[in-house]
Amino acid sequence: MADVTLTSVEGLLVGHQTREDRPTGCTVIVAPDGATAGAAVRGAAPGTRDVALLEPANTVQQIHAITLSGGSAFGLASADGVMRRLRETGIGFEIPGGPVPIVPAAILFDLNVGEGASAPTGDDGFAATRRASAEPVEQGCIGAGAGATIGKLGFGRPMKGGIGSAGFRFDDGTVVAALIATNGLGDIRDPRTGELVAGAIDQEGNFVDAEARFLSGERPGRGSGEGQNTTIGVIATNRTLDKVQCHRLAGVAHDGLARAIVPAHTRMDGDTLFFLATNKGPAVRNDEFGRIDTAVAAAVSAAILSAVRHATSVAGYTAVRDL
Repeated sequence: MADVTLTSVEGLLVGHQTREDRPTGCTVIVAPDGATAGAAVRGAAPGTRDVALLEPANTVQQIHAITLSGGSAFGLASADGVMRRLRETGIGFEIPGGPVPIVPAAILFDLNVGEGASAPTGDDGFAATRRASAEPVEQGCIGAGAGATIGKLGFGRPMKGGIGSAGFRFDDGTVVAALIATNGLGDIRDPRTGELVAGAIDQEGNFVDAEARFLSGERPGRGSGEGQNTTIGVIATNRTLDKVQCHRLAGVAHDGLARAIVPAHTRMDGDTLFFLATNKGPAVRNDEFGRIDTAVAAAVSAAILSAVRHATSVAGYTAVRDL
């Protein structure tokens, strides 16, 4: 698993752009040959663009890129630059006036990190797309994960989140991988052990375990970061799937999110996950879905853990590696 990132899925490229004026940025996942896609939104405060296109009953069958961005709703503008760059390179839905790239997008809230409140722009999306490559995905405080934070329930000090990628490669050539910008309200747990990996910390740098504090009847103090969150990402496989199957697997992916972020899918989260099939391998048979479902959820959890482990301390937010 250690050598698998989202670009291990044949047919996908990934590019980051991180702004210099404050910790924020965008990440673009490009499918030059197109990909079948689905999406699932579980948080109650999403910020998205063109997600309705991915509903199984709707006409569009292929997307050409996904944009993940910081900057809250302002960050949706970064998708404009992605479309502009793809059109220049001839990628998109062919019409008489030239190609129209299909680029759904999702954003997370990071406007409170660093000085000022700048957000990724169309130029940032253009730059990220121009940098997109099949190299292993760079992780940590970069792109859409530059301003990501975690553990914001008010029981302790939040920590630094980031962007992470992980996945699985099987002997038959099947690859399932995830790329997650981890900006959760809750703490991060390793679902394999149940142990806290990152989250709210006290003044000595010890985890305060927000879930346990809530369940014991405590209430958070002032300064809760509720509303300053949302985890977004892309999961993909090289196998062939239709829109209905991608839509269902996007929902399965949230199982992995909820196992690693506690709590998840809150009223002020916009947790949104996309699922892509690049259709480079054979169609998934009915008897294979048990393995695919398991790998999808596990890849999301592993990418979240990778995000916080690759993060570095930024703008007063401590990273796990610095505890």
